[in-house]
Amino acid sequence: MIVFDLECINGHAFEGWFQDKQDLETQQAQGLLQCPVCDTTSVVQKLHPIAIRTSEPCRHTEAQKALQAGQEVMVELTERVARFVEKNFEDVGTAFAAEALKMHYGASETRNIRGTTTLEEEKTLQKEGVPVLKVPILKKPDEEYN
Repeated sequence: MIVFDLECINGHAFEGWFQDKQDLETQQAQGLLQCPVCDTTSVVQKLHPIAIRTSEPCRHTEAQKALQAGQEVMVELTERVARFVEKNFEDVGTAFAAEALKMHYGASETRNIRGTTTLEEEKTLQKEGVPVLKVPILKKPDEEYN
């Protein structure tokens, strides 16, 4: 077993135990990694602030730079999507599941909504065939928690 430090898109750091690096990458690709604080599946391995000095130049520098650039692009994209949703979708808060079901069955007019659900409500929406897209909530500078 190996322990990796992980971090979600909202900045929550936590540990994950895996068989090996491949196990981490497989679970990450399948969207199985989930933040224990905010439940987002936008999780990446946190880089360690250690270095090993050798007489040879590091061959992984370019790969690390490319990985970091890719992560930065993903963060920017996620932030843009979250801002778009915040600006263009009605916030129905904890009534999200009820409102989505009403629209799904034609009891209310279809519109763009956003809000929160419990795991039980998510299961109900999935069972009823209601299409839902989970978007991470971005932490605003003046907020301690989302």
